[in-house]
Amino acid sequence: MSILLSLLAFVGLLGALTAVQTRRIEARFPPNGVRVNVGERAIHVLDRPADGEERGAVLLIHGASGNSADVFAALAHPLAAAGFRVLSADRPGHGWSDRFGAKDAASPSIQAAALRKAAEKLGVGHAVVVAHSLGALAGLAMALDYPDFVRALVLIAPVSHPWPGGVAWYYAVGAHPWLGAPFRRLVALPVGWLRMRRAVTGVFAPNPPPPDFIETTRLPLVLRPLHFRANCEDVAHAGAAVAALSPRYGEIRAPTEVVTGDRDGVVYAHIHSAGSARDIPGARLTTLEGVGHSPHHVAPERVVEIVLDAERKAEERAAEAV
Repeated sequence: MSILLSLLAFVGLLGALTAVQTRRIEARFPPNGVRVNVGERAIHVLDRPADGEERGAVLLIHGASGNSADVFAALAHPLAAAGFRVLSADRPGHGWSDRFGAKDAASPSIQAAALRKAAEKLGVGHAVVVAHSLGALAGLAMALDYPDFVRALVLIAPVSHPWPGGVAWYYAVGAHPWLGAPFRRLVALPVGWLRMRRAVTGVFAPNPPPPDFIETTRLPLVLRPLHFRANCEDVAHAGAAVAALSPRYGEIRAPTEVVTGDRDGVVYAHIHSAGSARDIPGARLTTLEGVGHSPHHVAPERVVEIVLDAERKAEERAAEAV
């Protein structure tokens, strides 16, 4: 009986720890953009105006285990300096965006629709879409489903094609219909907190992460149970998503640039980046030497140059169509 009571007390302690730390994380990193109503739910968007005359808009889409602050922190300033209005949205269920689609919430097409509607409500009718890692699935779906919105597409270290093996075990557990809830509410936050710096180092390897990366990108938000659930569902669904989307990449008409590092240890560049460049008509692949999974942080100037190349191609194509 004493063992059972001790176990119950420990479980209660873990649950209380998660509840208290969740409130502290939310107080530390409150919404810092605008929540745009899309139907009965809302998308949280960071919106930076262009420096000087506006040449167009860029919509940034973040990857797994993050939020809008990741790509925004790396690219908003140089893109705004280049004349772009910069929107960076929390994908549905991440950061401060609501989850859309119930059982289909992990669908890239559903996420793409919500992000597009939010951008249009902010007055952006078309944009250069820049998507990182798992967020590339929403970017690819957007280019397929809303070609008039996507002027050009830039994929940074994308996830795009079927790959051998599955995903890390904790994503599968976190998304499980029965095991997920206790795992998210008892284990994920304290263990994730202890492993966060090591995980960031692994994502950036062989490059050092920025010293203030966790704070600047508001990374602890992902440890909250509902955000963690959305993240796990998106990753666990990625295999089915790439199987459904990848046969359609030949339909993409937006000028497309793909940029990856030759030392990416998170996704298989020879499958995803090379596959995207192969399957999307006219796409160009740029491989950065000595760079891992975060080219936008390690080489932001080069990424901005690639965005400008994509926009130039879009302008040339529009001029040819007149």
